[in-house]
Amino acid sequence: MSIFSKEKRIIAIKQLGDYLLNGDDELQNLVESAKHKNAWFTKDEVGKAVLANGQMLNQYDLNNWLSGYHLNFERPKKVGLILAGNLPLVGFHDVLAVLLTGNIALIKLSSQDDNLIPFLLKKLTEIEPAFENQIVFVQKLEDFDAVIATGSNNSSRYFDYYFAKVPNIIRKNRNSIALLTGDESKEELHLLGNDIFDYYGLGCRNVSKLLVPKDYNFIPFFEAIEPFNEILNHHKYQNNYDYNKSIYLINKNKHFDNGFLLVTESDKITSPLSAVFYQEYGSLEEAINYINTEKDNIQVVVSNSDVELPTAKVKLGESQSPKLWDYADGVDTIAFLTALV
Repeated sequence: MSIFSKEKRIIAIKQLGDYLLNGDDELQNLVESAKHKNAWFTKDEVGKAVLANGQMLNQYDLNNWLSGYHLNFERPKKVGLILAGNLPLVGFHDVLAVLLTGNIALIKLSSQDDNLIPFLLKKLTEIEPAFENQIVFVQKLEDFDAVIATGSNNSSRYFDYYFAKVPNIIRKNRNSIALLTGDESKEELHLLGNDIFDYYGLGCRNVSKLLVPKDYNFIPFFEAIEPFNEILNHHKYQNNYDYNKSIYLINKNKHFDNGFLLVTESDKITSPLSAVFYQEYGSLEEAINYINTEKDNIQVVVSNSDVELPTAKVKLGESQSPKLWDYADGVDTIAFLTALV
């Protein structure tokens, strides 16, 4: 396999980012047609993912991301990638990491997202043909040196067993939470709406739980997120909302309902689609202790407070705009890949 430099790789990836930001008719047609393959992949949501990736793939961040690693392109390893499909392009970061470290990506696509990533990689190889030797699409993983697999808690047990003999990163279910103090402005609470509703709440970086001070007033929160009410126009989201609302009513579960989001008290983190859990705390120290206890189940905490947390933290509204170095589950993918021998 031909060897080409880190700088050349970065330039090519940056050009792919430029393409995603500027687009053309072919990209636009793909964005608009994705919903025919996956009903959750509406034009707006796929466009949102394309834009987010385009912004992420800028030359400054790419250089900054890779600056602390020693990349050796002389002995590439075959890295099996089992990609998730819950969000548009959700597995692209893993593919990118394998390509930039000079390894070979054996890509097993999710049936829920098997058009978008191949399209991006086709464009990348048009920009830089040298990447072609690093990209292999497979139906079944065989003859691999390492594995990065993303799935549910159930599938992760299978992954742990099946891939135990090779270096691996196995990702399980995680969710994100918001730590609120009660001092948030209407504008800040509106931004929290993006953390909850982007991609219909299907991602691990979507907020599924609110940590709120005791006797928290939810009225400003509901007023601030009212502009997101159009989410109910999506039939699959509405079906989830109607179902969960009926369950809460039948079981007489105390809950708040603004017509498109259900909010109920629970000590759990993972809420059903169209619902968000909340839990009260008596002090910030108590909230931090809870986060520390649940940190292995939390992807990111969104909060505008200055408190230091044992997990990744971003500002309200920024959960779905990770930087290249904001690794899923906090596991450094580049360090893992460069350590393969």
